[in-house]
Amino acid sequence: MNTPLLVGCDFSSSPSRRKPIVLAWGRLTAGRVLLERLQRLDSLDAFGQWLAQPAAWVGGFDFPFGLPRELVEQLGWPLQWRECIVHYAGLSRPEIRATFAAFCDARPIGGKFAHRAFDRRAGASPSMKWVNPPVAYMLHAALPLLLAANVHLPGLHDGDTARVALEAYPGLLARELIGSRSYKSDAKGKQTPERLIARKDLLHALELGATRLDLRLKLTNAQRDTLINDASGDSLDAVLCLVQAAWAARHGAPRYGLPDAFDSLEGWILSA
Repeated sequence: MNTPLLVGCDFSSSPSRRKPIVLAWGRLTAGRVLLERLQRLDSLDAFGQWLAQPAAWVGGFDFPFGLPRELVEQLGWPLQWRECIVHYAGLSRPEIRATFAAFCDARPIGGKFAHRAFDRRAGASPSMKWVNPPVAYMLHAALPLLLAANVHLPGLHDGDTARVALEAYPGLLARELIGSRSYKSDAKGKQTPERLIARKDLLHALELGATRLDLRLKLTNAQRDTLINDASGDSLDAVLCLVQAAWAARHGAPRYGLPDAFDSLEGWILSA
């Protein structure tokens, strides 16, 4: 019997040839996650076309799948997930920035942003953050494409159950393995020997299976070199999402490792 095809996605809200969306494809067998290939998509159109292709996979995607309930309630937006995302997709990025900035300006220092219930537990940026990193724009760019492709989002949207998309966060798994050490940067001047060593250590720990997910990553020498030499960390982040997708696939339908009770407006990060 064939094992399910798995995919991990490192996403960009403004992809290009220089900064593409990276997909890591693999399979789970006997507790090992076998990386098969990396795929790069240099436009949102290409990403949407890939999502819509008939296929069977379980994927972990590095962008938020929902907004904080506190934010949505205060703005008076729809409280049902799909209706909220459709409303959000209808806004421009300048409108999003102005709306969220006004929300933050009205709040006290130290509590400017609203958070989802699990953001702090996962160490994730609030999904309303529009800069460094611009996860609010990632949500705005990606989720309408998932809906248009009728991908299945467990607990959020009943779509084609052959294509299962779940929110992943590579930083959650990376911190478990190498703590707060930085392993990546888009800026050439910050692509230091220390970050190179951190990528090597992170991959070594993944190959040993030194995580609470109880999975070991299986790489070829060439794949290992590719992941280490990508100083942006995009390829490695896609692989971290792939491992989280494997954890979800091992739990299987219908929950894929999601808790029995979570906020169906906010969503949940895999293994948080």
